[in-house]
Formats: sequence, C-alpha cells, structure tokens
Amino acid sequence: MEPCPSLTSNKRVTPPGIAISRSLSGRQFQYGFYRFLVLALTFVAYACYHASRKPPSIVKSVLDPERSSSGENKGWYPFNGRNGKVRLGEVDLAFLAFYAFAMFFAGHLGDTMDLRVFLSIGMVGSGIFVCLFGMAYWWNIHDFYYFMFVQIMAGLFQATGWPSVVAIVGNWFGKSKRGLIMGIWNAHTSVGNIIGSLVAASALELGWGYSFIFPGVLIIVAGILVFLFLVVEPADVDLPSPAEVEATENATKVAVSSSSLRISEPARDDLEAPLISSAQQHSRAKSPERGKAVEFLQAWKIPGVLPFAFCLFFCKLVAYTFLYWLPFYIKQTSKSTASPFSGVGEKSLSEKTAGNLSTLFDIGGVFGGILAGYASDRLKARAITAATMTYLAIPALLLYHRYGSTSMASSIALMMITGMLVNGPYALITTAVSADLGTHSSLKGDARALATVTAIIDGCGSLGAAIGPVLTGYLSTSGWDKVFYMLMVAALVAGLLLTRLVAAEIREKVSSYHSRGMDSFQFLKDGNNAATAAAKLEGDRLPPV
Repeated sequence: MEPCPSLTSNKRVTPPGIAISRSLSGRQFQYGFYRFLVLALTFVAYACYHASRKPPSIVKSVLDPERSSSGENKGWYPFNGRNGKVRLGEVDLAFLAFYAFAMFFAGHLGDTMDLRVFLSIGMVGSGIFVCLFGMAYWWNIHDFYYFMFVQIMAGLFQATGWPSVVAIVGNWFGKSKRGLIMGIWNAHTSVGNIIGSLVAASALELGWGYSFIFPGVLIIVAGILVFLFLVVEPADVDLPSPAEVEATENATKVAVSSSSLRISEPARDDLEAPLISSAQQHSRAKSPERGKAVEFLQAWKIPGVLPFAFCLFFCKLVAYTFLYWLPFYIKQTSKSTASPFSGVGEKSLSEKTAGNLSTLFDIGGVFGGILAGYASDRLKARAITAATMTYLAIPALLLYHRYGSTSMASSIALMMITGMLVNGPYALITTAVSADLGTHSSLKGDARALATVTAIIDGCGSLGAAIGPVLTGYLSTSGWDKVFYMLMVAALVAGLLLTRLVAAEIREKVSSYHSRGMDSFQFLKDGNNAATAAAKLEGDRLPPV
C-alpha cells in the first residue's frame, strides 16, 4: 500500500471512495461519468456553503424584532437594543471581511496542495462554526464578542470553497462551452440560498438555534462525501486533460471531413487510437507530480484580472446586500395599512413567509447565471455580456424599490428580474471568466493558476460583499432610499470598470466582421476570375465558323 501523502503534497491521489468502487467493479469508469460526478459533487458542496450563510439573514428579524406599541422588544441581547441593526451589520462584516482576507491566500494555498482535502477541511470547519453560532441559543450566550469570533472563524473556513470548486471544474471542462456549462452549474449559489432560506425559516418555529444547526450539519456531511469521491483532475484517475480530448476530437473531425466518400487510412488510425498516445501515457505515468503553482503577484498581471476583479467588488456588494438583508427588508416594508402582502390591515409578514418570499430573488439568479453564460458563449464576449447586465440592473433596482411592495404580483416579478440582472454578471465573472483567465495563454500552460486567479477575483468581490451589508446596517436606520441609491451607484461603477474590455471586444468583433467580408469578396472575385478563364479557354477550343 502506498503511503498517505502530506496535505501539501502535489502527488496525484485517487479518492478512497473511487478507489474502492473501481476495485469492486474491476474496471475504469468513463470520462463522462467522472465529469458528471465532479459537477454534482462541486454543485452540492458550494450549495451547502451558501445554505450555511443564509441563517443570519433569516434570524435577523427574530434577534432584533420591531418593538410593539408598548415598547417591548423580546429579541436576543446584544442585538435587540437601539443599535441592533448596526450590531447585526458588524457581525456580517466580521464574517465577510475575514472571508475576503482569507480568500487571497486560500486560492494560492489550494494550488499548492490536494484540493479535495483542502475543500473537505473547509466544509467541515465551516459546519462546526455555523453550529456554534446556533448553540448560543441553548447555552444562553449573550456576549457580542462570542458571535464575532464564531463568524470570523466561519469566514476563514468558508474561503476554501469557491477557488477550490472553480479550479476543479476548470480541470475537467474545456473552454468551448465553459460559459454555458458553468452558468448552469453556478445555479448552486442560488439553490444553496433557497435551501438555506427554506430550512432556516422552517426551523424558526423550533427556536432560532435550529436555523443554524441544520445547515451546519448538512455541510459537514457534504464535506465527508467530497473527501471520499471528488476527483480533482483527470490525471488523478489516469485520464487525459480536456485540452487533449478536444485536440483529439478536432483531429478526428478534420480527418473525417477530408474525404466525402470514405475515411482515409490515417484518419481511421486516428479514430481507432486511444485518447492519448502511448508516449503521453508514459510521460504521465513517469510524472505523477501536478504542475507548479503560479506566483500570487504573477497572477495579478494576467490580462483582464484587474478590471474583472474590481468589477466583481461592486457586483458582490449589490448581491450580498440582498443575500443578508432581503428577508429583513421584505418584512419591514410589508407592514403597512391594508398590506398587499398579508391582505390584513396593520399586519406584516411572518419571519418564515418573508424568508420564503426572498427565495424568488435567487430563482431569478439561476436564470441570470444561465443566460449570462449562454450569451457570452454565443457572442464570445464576456465583458460585453457582464457590462450590459450590470447597466440593466440599475433601472431594475429602482423599480423594485419603488413598486415592489405595492402588490404581491409586482413584488414577485420585480424581485425575480432584479435577481436575474444582479446575479447574472456576478455568476459569469466568478465562473467562466475566472476559469478563462486561470488558463490564459500568457501562462503558456506551464503553471496551475486556476485557484489563485479565482481567489484574487472573488477575494476582491468579497471585500465588496463585506462592505455592502455593513453599510446597509448604518444607512437603513434612516430609511431604505439611501440603501438603494448605494446599490444603483455600485452597479453603475461595476459596468464602467469594464469599459476598456468592452471596447476591445467590440473592436475585435468589427475587425472579424470586416475580415470575413474581405474573405468572402476575395472568394467571389477568385470564382469570377476562374469562370472567366474557363470560358476563354473553352472559346479558344471552338473551331472558327
């Protein structure tokens, strides 16, 4: 039996669950099976990360409820005083600030060690500290610094998630359909938010502590499954990389199309050949080490990293403000005379109903991520797609704030549209764009940079995610108008930061269009010249009359 490698080892290791399954079946699983398994496990893993982040937003209105007419405020000290909103915002800031701080280092650390182990440790650690927040309910803890410490530790462990799952998926899928595949796969963010909201809201009836325990246990169980079955890259199970597979498929297509009647002998040899040559197999067998990780500062110099990283700062500021404050906002704005939400005068939504209603924002986000991925694949223009959606988010935010509480129908429609336009560019940048830049041509294929680049981009985004909720805590004390003005300005700046990249993509499109037009003109011209020459030759052959 081979010795167990250290955590920081770059040795290729087959996950124990896969090794046992292959041993029992006595065969190698197909490439498609591993791809499906990777997508499923990483989807579940990051959905659990997001589900475990939802409880604080759901329990806010329980920890700091609105005071009754008698001035009584039950709540939970230290969040039920006059500065309750501010303290809740500070707890969010503690989590998100340390999450953002750790993200910059987590990506580089992940590129230097086994991502399966790295991800599993992060998931189990996250689950433990989510549960510890909820245990304050039974332990009767009211110390503000206890909650701050628990959230800081949870943020550190949660930083392991995103760079790991994006790097692993990027290892298994080529660039051709990456936007659409990752757009669909990125639905895990919204699915996790929905599951977390529904579970936490339902558990409130048992006591707010249960709203943390259930998501915490869920992510721990998922972390164990990841450790047992997640395959980090094809080489770990003796399979070729996506680039090698695509190269073989392209070579096969060329060989098949070269003959209209039958496949040529060389082409037949290519079709019957394995996905990788024996020399490649021998090279892979002789080189069990993974590639060297790119340096942190070198990753910043990859073209496109800086503008997309700063754009994501403002995109996540908007998205995470909704993530942490939307249920609270819905409950507060639903309380009005003859409320359109409840249908009963002077009565607002329950915490559970507000939490369930907030999931519509995430449902819109699922469609936004898929739409952004599909559009960017078809247009081959990531920056244009992201910038367009951020600009469209501005009027959507305004309309939701102005008319979202006038009726249930308008609330549902505007919440889903806003979720689609807010989460679309956020999903695109954190998935397909990060994977593209992590395998940029400037790296010349000699370095592993996926997790590092993903961490840089999402780390910058997470700084915005930390600032948005805490600013909301302060601004909302004087009304929600200022909060939405802040969100609209953030969306505008996010779009403007991509201006140079958008201009470059437009120039490339125009140049490509003119190039195709000139090629077509040249083809027609050559065809006419050939026809003229043929007619002249035929005329020369005819005998004189």
